[in-house]
Amino acid sequence: MYETLIISKEDGILTITLNRPDALNALNIQLLDELKMAIQDSMDDPEVKGVIITGAGPKAFAAGADIKEISDLNELNARKFAESGQEIFQLIENHTKPVIAAVNGFALGGGCELAMACHLRIASSNARFGQPEANLGLIPGYGGTQRLTQLIGKGKALELMMTCDMISAQQAMQLGLANAVVEEGDELMEKTKSILQKILTKSPAAIERIIQSVNAHFENGQDGYQVEANGFSGCVGTEDFREGVSAFMDKRSPNFTGN
Repeated sequence: MYETLIISKEDGILTITLNRPDALNALNIQLLDELKMAIQDSMDDPEVKGVIITGAGPKAFAAGADIKEISDLNELNARKFAESGQEIFQLIENHTKPVIAAVNGFALGGGCELAMACHLRIASSNARFGQPEANLGLIPGYGGTQRLTQLIGKGKALELMMTCDMISAQQAMQLGLANAVVEEGDELMEKTKSILQKILTKSPAAIERIIQSVNAHFENGQDGYQVEANGFSGCVGTEDFREGVSAFMDKRSPNFTGN
């Protein structure tokens, strides 16, 4: 079904591996189309409780968009190219289930933008982040100008995009771009899964509304406080709320169902 992705599902966790290691997992049109399909399927699959996105091989999460495809763009189809990528990354950002990027190696250009679209980012110590588009006479086109600014602030985001500097995993964590840094190798997926498994012990109904409320802060025309209030009241109407309160009173672990 997929030629540029490896898909696996275990214990409610769907792992999507970008599988173009010879091209440093560059995001070509086929990969993005398949990624969109995989994300949409994960939303509809009741067996999927959370998603991990990572890259094949030790060198790169994703080293950017496919330069050959970019070189063939003209001013008319470039807008569609950017908007198509933005749409896919917004699907990830607005996913009702938690999505974590396990960043191994380079996350540059579109790769950095993909990582930023995920709800959390866990990086291996060899990870490198950057938005080097200005080296090509371009700007980030898949939401990078917006999400990088949201995550690390205007001044530093402008610096990184205008200088095209890469930053290390440790620098990314200090800036708030990465949530955690681990050693290279198996520890990256182990840490990513452990964080996701911890999230999956919480109420799915609450997690979905947390994502909606936080995203609302950054979306034009939305009153984030109103979305939060609506989400809070919606949670009170769920079985998860009743189970959470009951478990607290009984001094036991809750058994959330997402209902």
